[in-house]
Amino acid sequence: MLFRQLEYLVALARERHFARAAQSCHVSQPALSEAVRKLEEELDVPLVRRGRTYEGLTPEGERIVVWAQRILADRDALKDEIGALRTGLSGRMRIGTVPNASGAVSLLTAPFCAAHPLVTVEVLADLRSEEILRRLRDFEIDAGLMYLGAELPEGFSVLPLYEERYVLLTGVADRTAHGTTATWAEASRLPLCLLSGAMQGRRVLDEVFDEVGVRPSPRVETDSVGALFSHVRTGRWASVVPHTWLHVFGVPHEMRAVPLVAPERTVPVGLVVASREPGSIMARALTAVARETDVSAALERVPGDP
Repeated sequence: MLFRQLEYLVALARERHFARAAQSCHVSQPALSEAVRKLEEELDVPLVRRGRTYEGLTPEGERIVVWAQRILADRDALKDEIGALRTGLSGRMRIGTVPNASGAVSLLTAPFCAAHPLVTVEVLADLRSEEILRRLRDFEIDAGLMYLGAELPEGFSVLPLYEERYVLLTGVADRTAHGTTATWAEASRLPLCLLSGAMQGRRVLDEVFDEVGVRPSPRVETDSVGALFSHVRTGRWASVVPHTWLHVFGVPHEMRAVPLVAPERTVPVGLVVASREPGSIMARALTAVARETDVSAALERVPGDP
């Protein structure tokens, strides 16, 4: 059995298409198909349900893919560990974040890259929490930043980082902008631009609005926090955004950010990694950096404030 055969099978399970799997592995489709067929012969079980097109993996194939992912991850972890012993940590670290947490991820990647200059970092900043957990389980990422509101399934370790809270972002001409706080009920009556309803960050907001017995009707919805700021800048809309983004954008000219109260709602956000041994050396190194970084305090610093 060759690592290459396992890589091809994992790619086929991920892409669910022979040609796309071959392209992702930089080989021809016949070469990939032949390698998978030889793996079936060696294991003496059918792994792929074949028809005129790819029809999925057999039950045996589904189980073998789990083992293949684990074997390949252990191989990569071994190579990273040996490389770290020789020249220091090197390679590529992959982080997945929910969109609202992507504004805080640089507070970890900056000190991490300073401590490990031979490592490059890939940030996937538009994932749902369940997708982060799946990718961690399937060895596709090393760590994730996500909401910790619900109890996580077994197999994951958590390091809390900060409490996300919310502000009303509006133009200075709006009368709500002149108070020291605003209520969620007041915010619901404004022409709002909010995150899309399918996003977890939006579901958190909807839960608070429901709690106070109001239901906003946003005129604009988007999957981008940057788009929220740009719409508020026009003076036609207001928005509800996590306070973490003030650390990134500050409070732009002609805009105000007013803390939302009644209720004062916070949601914990943390670093999540797979709790397996020996595990990803990248995840261990990032966790060590996170333990030494006061992310919560850093997020209180807003550009332009004294």
